[in-house]
Amino acid sequence: MRIGITCYPTYGGSGVVATELGIELAGLGHEIHFISYSQPFRLSGRDEGIFYHEVPVSSYPLFEFPPYDLALASRMAEVAEFYELDLLHVHYAIPHSVSALLARQILASKGRRLPFVTTLHGTDITLVGLDRCYLPITRYAIQESDGVTSISDYLKQKTVEDFGVTREIETITNFVNCDLYTPLKDEEARAQARAHLAAPDEAILMHLSNFRPVKRVVDVVKVFAKVASQIPAQLVLVGDGPDRSAAEWLAHDLGIHGRVRFLGKQDRVNELLPLADLMLMPSELESFGLAALEAMACKVPSIATRVGGVPELIDDGETGLLYEVGDIDGMAAGALTLLSDRTRLDAMREAGRHTAQKRFCASLVVPHYVRYYEKVLAGGN
Repeated sequence: MRIGITCYPTYGGSGVVATELGIELAGLGHEIHFISYSQPFRLSGRDEGIFYHEVPVSSYPLFEFPPYDLALASRMAEVAEFYELDLLHVHYAIPHSVSALLARQILASKGRRLPFVTTLHGTDITLVGLDRCYLPITRYAIQESDGVTSISDYLKQKTVEDFGVTREIETITNFVNCDLYTPLKDEEARAQARAHLAAPDEAILMHLSNFRPVKRVVDVVKVFAKVASQIPAQLVLVGDGPDRSAAEWLAHDLGIHGRVRFLGKQDRVNELLPLADLMLMPSELESFGLAALEAMACKVPSIATRVGGVPELIDDGETGLLYEVGDIDGMAAGALTLLSDRTRLDAMREAGRHTAQKRFCASLVVPHYVRYYEKVLAGGN
């Protein structure tokens, strides 16, 4: 198949999933065309079977805000026509579904069918889409999609309840490449790799996100401060975003800035995650929890919040520990309990890797997308 993929190319879950999906699909022999305003950050530019098409947006004095959604629709239609795409797959409903709908109509006027699949990722439904400015158009675009998937049952149900969507939505979970995201088998090599982040007797707690308010990065620092007051530890924060400054100031105010490392955006997080002992994910809301899954595949349990789709991923007490949002004391106590009980921590590490391999490996999930594409192309939705 020739598939066009549109996503936000920035550091965030929906862009990561869309990019990794394109890479996996290309590995299966499909031709993938990414259509966006910049190249997705996880693309190397040298991937076999993958092509990138930039969406140029002209700025005129008349426009206070350049109409990216219209430029995207035009580019989608052009790429689909020039490269004979079979379908479009858009990630994050706003504005990508609306642009795909317009592209479909443009090509329909030329007698050509261009179906599109919309994948719902989270805040496009739980936050942005519920804004009264966008709710009617978001609902319409979802209803008019040729296929709709959701990354969790929670998000599927949320879409039905909040938007009154009556069409079928198929849950296809996020996934991880279990051959790429893997623990370091050699403990000596792991110890050497950890040496640049922490002393041999220090635990490493890690957080990975886009540092937006919903991720509650300040809570990460608060949890770590309590842990670090009891045991030798280092906090490694991977990513960047609007709440980084607040987290930096808090670490300084709490006197732990020397034990907190801000690494910024990293392309090869699969090489960092195996070095951690625990992942901290105290989010306000997660429709799935991709960072926790990537950590699980690397044998790193998560201290997370019991929100959204997280309980569909993490089995509380078996593959991680779940707490209420804002329960700083509980999360810190849980982390300390695991770090002081090596037998339990190792059992949780093994269980997490097992769950990732049995339920969430790309080799299991990506074929589900392929079958769904085939269903849409055959006229079913």
